[in-house]
Amino acid sequence: MKEQVIEKDKYRLEVLEKIERLELEGRFDEDAENDPPTIVLTPDNIDYLKKKGRNKLKASFANSVGKVFLNELLKNNKLIIKEINGIQNLQKVKTGAVITCNHFNPMDVFTVEKVFRESGQDKERKLYKVIREGNYTNFPGFYGFLFRNCDTLPLSSNKRTMVKFLEAVDTILRKGNFILIYPEQSLWWNYKKPKPLKSGAFKMATKSNVPVIPMFITMKDTETIGVDGFPIKEYFVHIEEPIYPRVDMQSRQNIELMKEQNFNIWKNIYEKFYGIPLEYTTKANAVKS
Repeated sequence: MKEQVIEKDKYRLEVLEKIERLELEGRFDEDAENDPPTIVLTPDNIDYLKKKGRNKLKASFANSVGKVFLNELLKNNKLIIKEINGIQNLQKVKTGAVITCNHFNPMDVFTVEKVFRESGQDKERKLYKVIREGNYTNFPGFYGFLFRNCDTLPLSSNKRTMVKFLEAVDTILRKGNFILIYPEQSLWWNYKKPKPLKSGAFKMATKSNVPVIPMFITMKDTETIGVDGFPIKEYFVHIEEPIYPRVDMQSRQNIELMKEQNFNIWKNIYEKFYGIPLEYTTKANAVKS
């Protein structure tokens, strides 16, 4: 019997074309997906630290549901984590920390969640996730429920909300918890290269005097074709030595140095794993970390 050929999803092909265009134009911090319209998050509509009893209960329930969902993804090979390298670099941190990771799939957050649990850090700490404003205020259905309740920290275009956000971040880190941040500030589907980094993650780590833990996920095709017509990827997670703020430097210097170190770590992982130099198609090749 002839094997059925699954046609490649038209929307995915359009996303890949847009990614090529964005890289060519050096617009690395723009999402390639069609995100839902953003509704502004105001201070009275967010309880970052779950101080209200009702919000605590919703978070507890959502995290339980999320754990079951993650296990189902792994069981059904919809998420394949082939290797975890350097997990000891996650295990040895005994303070709060900022985890930085490349962002190439909505599911990569579940990969980080799984690695966090595998490290044993979940016994004493929580993993919070920084998310875009619209994912919190206007994402529909099941994923919207998880976005709003699974220990997420939504950004906001409202300045007063961002003051509240930064206060919550500092409290969370000083209490010894971890925060996942995607410092590239954009999601490009199945994009393998590290993109230039923004400073936010490193500002937070410097202010709270906690380390940044660089994590980079590489990928390979499997022989299984997904419903979108593309091979399902298997992931290789690389966790490197924590980067600590230096006491002999001013904040601005620390931020720039930590950002540069993080990018170089990711670059080295990329080049070693794929066996090619990191190069962009951007006009004039004028890309800086």
